[in-house]
Amino acid sequence: MTAALAAPEVEAPSLEGGGRLLVVRFARPHAVLSWAVINGGRRRARAVVWRQVRDEELVPGVDPVALLAASLGEESPEETVGLLTSRDVSTFDDVRLESGGLSARCVATVGLGNALAAGDEPGPLRRVGTINLLCQLSRPLSEGALVEAVALAAEARTAALMEARVPSRRSLRVATGTGTDCIVVAAPEGPGGEAYVGKHTRFGSLLGGAVREATARGVRRWLEERGLR
Repeated sequence: MTAALAAPEVEAPSLEGGGRLLVVRFARPHAVLSWAVINGGRRRARAVVWRQVRDEELVPGVDPVALLAASLGEESPEETVGLLTSRDVSTFDDVRLESGGLSARCVATVGLGNALAAGDEPGPLRRVGTINLLCQLSRPLSEGALVEAVALAAEARTAALMEARVPSRRSLRVATGTGTDCIVVAAPEGPGGEAYVGKHTRFGSLLGGAVREATARGVRRWLEERGLR
């Protein structure tokens, strides 16, 4: 669990629920965009929660949304974004970068047992880990910038996997992610907002660097645990 430069209004992740919940609470409401299991899409949120699951908990007939919702504890179900992973949530990385009054942060859990390359043939789901990223920015974003930030975070995640030459479990091509990844982008609510978060902007540089580093650390840990590095 690691951090770089501290960012304003950033609260440290906490492990709760017997170590099976990873919780990041925001100091004030954030605009959030994701495809999360709970409250995916464009939402207003005060927290992001990872729920660690075992294979036997997701047998046929189990509703993953209900399973996750029952685990939120005191968090408001209307203002909490929820993620599921088989990865041990205590392995998270928290990378924060800051420059020129701007800051970007990525909290990542990385499991690669479900690693795939974009364009692989579809097939059965392997419930052995995924990549879940929370990307938190220090200033409000326009609607377009929220979307652009998701795209940039996905690009940075994929770059980290390709640098490590992680193979797809199906095609043996270099993996570009896993079959069940989720990216959450969050920025404080407020008027106006940054119009762009691309690679030509300082904000985009910070976001890309934080995501790339957090993902790379998680990839290295996963490979080292299995004697592959």
